[in-house]
Amino acid sequence: MLWHSFSIVMDFKNITLVLITLILCCCVQSEVDIRADKVNSHRTHLSDSNNLERTSSDKLSELNQALRNKTLENYAQLAYQKNRLHYSLGQFDSLAHFHRKFFLKTDLKVDSYYAAKQYYLMGYYYDQIVKDSDSAFKNYTISKNFYERIGDSSWVGRNLLNMGTIQKDQSDFFGSKETLTESLKYLQPIKDDRHISSCYNILATNHRKLSNLQDALKYYSKAIRTTNSPSDKLIYQNNLTATHIDNKQFNIAIQLLQKITKDSLLIINEKEYARALDNMAYAQWLLGEKLNEHAFLNPLLIRKESNDKRGQIASYTRLGEFYSKNAPIKAKQYFDTVIQLSKAIKMPRAEKDALKFLMSLEPKNVGLRDRYIFLQDSLYSQGLKVKTQFAKYKYDDKLKQESILRLEKENTEKELEASRQRNQKIIYLGGLLFITSILGLSLYGFRQRTKRLKQKSKVEKLEAIYEAEAQLSRRLHDDYGGKINQTMLMLQRGTDKSAILDKLETVYNQIRSFSREINTVDTGPDFWNSLKATLEYLKPVEVEMVFDGGKELDWSLVSRQAKTIIFKVLQELVKNMSQHSKAKQTVILFRDKKKELSIYYEDDGVGASKKSLLRKNGLRNTEKRIQALGGSITFDSEEQKGFRAEIRIPK
Repeated sequence: MLWHSFSIVMDFKNITLVLITLILCCCVQSEVDIRADKVNSHRTHLSDSNNLERTSSDKLSELNQALRNKTLENYAQLAYQKNRLHYSLGQFDSLAHFHRKFFLKTDLKVDSYYAAKQYYLMGYYYDQIVKDSDSAFKNYTISKNFYERIGDSSWVGRNLLNMGTIQKDQSDFFGSKETLTESLKYLQPIKDDRHISSCYNILATNHRKLSNLQDALKYYSKAIRTTNSPSDKLIYQNNLTATHIDNKQFNIAIQLLQKITKDSLLIINEKEYARALDNMAYAQWLLGEKLNEHAFLNPLLIRKESNDKRGQIASYTRLGEFYSKNAPIKAKQYFDTVIQLSKAIKMPRAEKDALKFLMSLEPKNVGLRDRYIFLQDSLYSQGLKVKTQFAKYKYDDKLKQESILRLEKENTEKELEASRQRNQKIIYLGGLLFITSILGLSLYGFRQRTKRLKQKSKVEKLEAIYEAEAQLSRRLHDDYGGKINQTMLMLQRGTDKSAILDKLETVYNQIRSFSREINTVDTGPDFWNSLKATLEYLKPVEVEMVFDGGKELDWSLVSRQAKTIIFKVLQELVKNMSQHSKAKQTVILFRDKKKELSIYYEDDGVGASKKSLLRKNGLRNTEKRIQALGGSITFDSEEQKGFRAEIRIPK
């Protein structure tokens, strides 16, 4: 009805255009007949949607134009689409040519995803179109490797499933088992349920061919349980019945066959339906039931109508067995037909099986025996060659992949090492810059601090000088200026000259003493004696003064400035003691402590409170002098408990 509607509104030319477009848009499906022991639907990887308004020539023209620019990011995608289009149009020569051009003889880095799809396409092409199992196996292997690179577990398993199927078809049953077992590790439940059941089915076939019938029954049962396809399930059940027949479990096989031959899905599938009828007739005959030849001829007729050559070989073989005892001539005719069909479709194993039956019918026929031995040796050699071939290819591919992985690992290690060295350099440079910055900042801070300290020291020195000058000025004015003024008044009033002269002598002696006090300090070799003499001169006669450690010091190691400060400070302390403390004993201790000189002063006078100490200009001036030199002085005094001071001055 649909095509009739089209014919009303469109002419023949337009219909042709639509048909071509639909070909481009349809998924590329495998059109291979479903065999008794496998489902080829898992080999379908060729679907993509195209614009319905474009013809194949337009699409190819656009792709060819785009592929001239090899710098395109989607170059591999376009190349794959072009090859897939050639396949869908049956342009197999172009497919092979552009595969070599774009994927084999190119120096471009091919995108792994589209490379995997392209090599799968080529594997399918060699498997289904060219019938070149070796090339198909190689391309499926390369596709698998690319899918491994991109981490697509599902498609790795599907490629392995195809490879295992090829090995089984080439009678490499042991190798196929190994490959299919590996495939199951990659196939994912639910997503790949049909492929998993197909894998179980082919594994069961391998075990059946190797006469491991119990394992075959187990895996066929697994295939039946895991499949969600009703049609696939019927095929697997048919395979299961054949294994029960091999295992001489005829009743079980007959019961299952009676059930599945009534299924409408199986009846639609002529090849599988004929196979089920043939298996049931064969099981009943082996069980001893009386059958006529029509039980075997009916499935043969269906197989002839569907042109199922392999199925016909099975029917003729069983007809030969059926007539072997009662009609050997007829049996030989059937076996001869098997031999002819086997040669026509190149199935030497079926020919060998037919010759085996003929040899039992004609034991003296040397020609049959020689042909049988020849085929047996040829099949053995071919099987050995196939096993070795596939094993060698897998081994070579394994070495290649290991080499690639090793190179990738070495490159990765080199990149990591280079990255590590770069990071180390960055760390070293960063550390060096950090340390340099810290040192620079520290040096800058140190210089600024030194500058501030120097400035502070200068200020303190100036303050000490100004304070000393102010003190001298006050003493000159208060102590001596008043006395001189008093003497002048005495002269004006006509006081006795002798009294005036006595007064002047007293002032003179005081001024001379004051001059000695402020005079330049002798910092030479006789410093200690000068210091001691001055201090003893300043103290009252009744005060006992004790010195300890001063004589033993090597005063030549003490700077001139430090000696001057020591002299002035001790002079001020002794003078202060003489005027205010009423002490009876004074002790001055000198201690050499490597880089500094410590001096301890103590008297047993009346002492003073801390507040009164702070009000004394002489003591404040003394403290400033020491601090200007980088030293320190500590006062410790309480009323009626004496006076103590500790002086620390750098040498």
